[in-house]
Amino acid sequence: MPKEAGASTAHTRAGIDARSPRPLLYAAGMTHVIVLNGGSSSGKSGIARCLQSLLAPEPWLTLGTDTLVDAMPGTGVGIAFGDDGSVSVGPEFRRVEAAWIAGVAAMARAGAHVVVDEVFLGGPASQERWRTALAGLDVLWAGVRCDPQVAAWRETARGNRVPGMAASQAESVHHGISYDVVVDTTRAEAMTCAREIAAKVG
Repeated sequence: MPKEAGASTAHTRAGIDARSPRPLLYAAGMTHVIVLNGGSSSGKSGIARCLQSLLAPEPWLTLGTDTLVDAMPGTGVGIAFGDDGSVSVGPEFRRVEAAWIAGVAAMARAGAHVVVDEVFLGGPASQERWRTALAGLDVLWAGVRCDPQVAAWRETARGNRVPGMAASQAESVHHGISYDVVVDTTRAEAMTCAREIAAKVG
């Protein structure tokens, strides 16, 4: 049976390989995942919401470390918060985190666009866990910086964070991390920062 003119192109645009009924899991040459890394109260959540608006009509899901922590039971999950704002995690947390990261990567491979709101407490090791899971996907790595004093003020204003967390994470989470783009929310609005990041999206 002869092919309809333009059928192959139409199928490809729809995400289907015209040579096979199997759908393509994701399109090459476009950004699948945006990873935002920054300390607590640095403004990542606001930027993520702005990115969802800027990148519309394509739906981008926002998932973050808070998503994981909120989904866990309140005790016995291998994560502890110190009075000084420090955060320590154990093997139980790492095991669940690894499964969660793999799940986010699977969603991206299945065609979902995802903004990941992360805090790289482990420095380069944290980024490497994501790099490994997201191998083969087009990932945009974005650093979200904020002056420690400003982040601490926001933390106090929010009232739902462990005191001291923002200041202790403001610089440490960026040590040894490589980025495609870095924004600073100390004085810039979330939408301004989101536009800088969106400009890098392929």
